[in-house]
Amino acid sequence: MASKGERGAGQRMPDGRSEGPARAYELLEPLVRAATVRVHAPSGGYEGSGSGWSGPTWGSGFFIAPGWVLTCAHVVGEGGAAVRLVGREVGITFQSGSPAGNGVPTGTVAGRVDCVLPERLEGHRPGRRALWDLPDLALVRVLAPVSHACAWLTDRPRPRLAEVAYFGVTEDLGTPEITGRITRLRGSAGNGAAIRLGGEDEIEPGMSGGPVVDLATGEVVGVVKARRHTGGGGLAVSVVQLRTLPLVPATGQVGTYRRVMQAHDLYHYDQHRSDLNSRRTWTDVHGELPSPDADPYGARGRLTAGERTTLCGLLAELPAPGSSEAVRALVEAARGDEPDPSAAAPLSWRDGLGLLRDPPGGAGEAAAMLRYATEVSVAAHREPPSPGADEELWDWVRATAERLWRPLRRELAERRDRGLAEREQRRRAPAALSVHGHRRGGNGAAPRPDGPSALLEAWAHGWEDVYDWRVSVLSGPGRVTPVDSGVRATLAALPEALRAPLAEAFRRCDTHEAAARLEVAVAPELFGLAVDEWTVAGGLPVGVQRPVVFRYPADGPDPRAAARRWERVQTGPLPDERADCAGGRPRGPSPQWLAGLADNTVPVHCRAPGLEPTLGALAAVRAAGYAVAVCRRPPPDPGVSCEPYHRGLREEFADAGRGPVLPQRFQALRGRVHGADPDAYWAAGVALIWNDPGRPLPEDEPLQGDL
Repeated sequence: MASKGERGAGQRMPDGRSEGPARAYELLEPLVRAATVRVHAPSGGYEGSGSGWSGPTWGSGFFIAPGWVLTCAHVVGEGGAAVRLVGREVGITFQSGSPAGNGVPTGTVAGRVDCVLPERLEGHRPGRRALWDLPDLALVRVLAPVSHACAWLTDRPRPRLAEVAYFGVTEDLGTPEITGRITRLRGSAGNGAAIRLGGEDEIEPGMSGGPVVDLATGEVVGVVKARRHTGGGGLAVSVVQLRTLPLVPATGQVGTYRRVMQAHDLYHYDQHRSDLNSRRTWTDVHGELPSPDADPYGARGRLTAGERTTLCGLLAELPAPGSSEAVRALVEAARGDEPDPSAAAPLSWRDGLGLLRDPPGGAGEAAAMLRYATEVSVAAHREPPSPGADEELWDWVRATAERLWRPLRRELAERRDRGLAEREQRRRAPAALSVHGHRRGGNGAAPRPDGPSALLEAWAHGWEDVYDWRVSVLSGPGRVTPVDSGVRATLAALPEALRAPLAEAFRRCDTHEAAARLEVAVAPELFGLAVDEWTVAGGLPVGVQRPVVFRYPADGPDPRAAARRWERVQTGPLPDERADCAGGRPRGPSPQWLAGLADNTVPVHCRAPGLEPTLGALAAVRAAGYAVAVCRRPPPDPGVSCEPYHRGLREEFADAGRGPVLPQRFQALRGRVHGADPDAYWAAGVALIWNDPGRPLPEDEPLQGDL
């Protein structure tokens, strides 16, 4: 009879499943059951031991961090179609303590729905028995301090198509209980937001919201969403969709996702280090799981389970990264190539580890993760780390490298020294410069540094009234990372088609200090597109949340004039000239008149951008090299005087003094209009044309659809 070590992971058991997943299920089941909860109507708070099965089951959920339950939005919406989801109270029945008990739930506590995804579910919910919009997730905050177990979430940007176990509440024997079944992931759906569960077993009512666990890695990869009406199997939501939680740029707050994942990692770190009990932790079980395949790099190719838990805990003790792009930059330096640009934005230091799985080259994951951790230890954090936290991370990296090889240890030390020198150089930068190296604007206003921005491009599809579009991250000259694209969208359909791609681009660009700029590169006839009024996330219009500027789709015909005029506008002052009207009457400017204006002039348009004479005026302004101009969507009543608009802009330009602060000032104007400030009504529909020659646009256009 073959020993355990001699039997391959693919050997079949009597039930038809391979030994590896069957053994993994035995190891993981107590941990997953301990973290899984029953979601039902609230029952007045914590009730203590032995109570909590009463009342109908709405669905399942599971603890992902102390005090936080993840479930489906349709579960917390059960029986309450007319009430708001966010703020709603629900009942949570759970197994208290740790997985040492007999599986009988021992407590019930009240929880409050903290957020749902997507946000639009608050205003638009499907009918009964209809599928809710993806990602169909909800985070519930527990309203009392209780002792409970937490599941381990994957950091992989995409789940593996492997054998999994899914868990949830069933009533097979007439009493609600938490059970698990084994199946296989069969593919993705919903642009990767959902994963397909195979039909090896049935998903029963009440299992929605329960965890889906990869049996090879021991990580929760999904949340049960729906079952098929015919036969077994169904859909689960990828837990990576938690990264679509709205961020809170420019507030100094960490944001729900980063806060919850920090608590998740510190929980497992503390459990791993604790000497108070000898019960198995998730880290222990990860180390006992059968290996799914041979490690091509040997024992030193990957971090051990304990090392990964420790690394995640040490990273969680540092301040959150300033932006997604900061994480991606360190990942690229550690991998040696660009990470998958289509993967969900990495919002935490932990997310960066998921992008380092199976890196190119022959060094393996361990080396890449140690390089990454070294770079994080010397990163310019937005706030000082806890005393000694960065040093503790470096000490761990150095100690872990001892079991690898000498060239890597030397490389890590050199990276550390180089990073410390660069951090010190940044610290000693002149006080007149911001941390990003850009001088502050006049009149006390600090413009956002020229970091990454979200780029929306749209092209007319031939002579039809439909448009192809592309959303990217513009990080600087020659550095454009695609997010998504589409074809043949009508103007009316663009806001909904672009909602998810723009939200992802914002997540990749936003920092704690500021919301990233949205640059809209379209033909001048689309400068009247109401992008600033679209709602993408957070319930506020885009133009209120962040600076929004328009750009011509390609550079103008006179780049030298554009560069000269751009520089003069940046230094100011900012005189304005009416480009498409004279005393309220429409007119088109002559090229000679435009060429004779001072280089720091800002041409102002007050009529509809898509109609003459404004359309021709916009083309003439572009040809003359004006990189900064203003236009607007005029009010519905053509008899309304444009004088308040011109007067208001003149005052804004005088107060601004110089160009760099204009995108932020226009954002503030939109905020005043949105807040019903009568003194700002003249600014309704205003649009800033901001064609920075130092940030060239990509020259290619997307492929059009079938002819």
